[in-house]
Amino acid sequence: MKKQILFSIFLFSLISLSVAAQDNKDYSEKYGNTLNIGIGIGGYAGYYGYIGHTLPVIHLDYEFAVAKSFTLAPFINYYSFTDEYYWGNKNYPYQYYAYHETVIPIGVKGTYYFDKLLHAGSDWDFYLAGSLGFAIVSSSWEDGYYGDRHYYQDPSPLFLDLHIGTEYHISRKVGVFLDLSTGVSTIGLAIH
Repeated sequence: MKKQILFSIFLFSLISLSVAAQDNKDYSEKYGNTLNIGIGIGGYAGYYGYIGHTLPVIHLDYEFAVAKSFTLAPFINYYSFTDEYYWGNKNYPYQYYAYHETVIPIGVKGTYYFDKLLHAGSDWDFYLAGSLGFAIVSSSWEDGYYGDRHYYQDPSPLFLDLHIGTEYHISRKVGVFLDLSTGVSTIGLAIH
């Protein structure tokens, strides 16, 4: 229910901003000073370990201009899930045990914009990016489970992802973006 409410608020905000956006599109290209808020689908590989199914991910970053057509964006993401694991031994009967995991990936994303190379107009941005970071993971298991509590964890919380994406500028201050990634792909709002 909570996920549906968050998605509804996001969708309503996106529609409201689209309707209220100005039609003045003759502004110059500037990168950076942008807050990106998105939602995505992650899971199979994701940022940390193997989950085995898709789940919603919340994304937040802020881009700073570093050089011409290049930005750095510190980011934080969040996802949480509950699943079951079948376990037992000679002292404990085999059965399914529930566990809950919350993952908070934190890092920095470097982005290079190819707008000039592609002769894109001021309405569009096209980019390639890479992100480097680590994941903070919190796991809890059902009472009575005495097996390996690190069953689904990767040996290292560090990750490196590649991205390709685009942004459409609705107005001078607001855009919508699509970021396809080897980690978690997202769609969302860019607030300049």
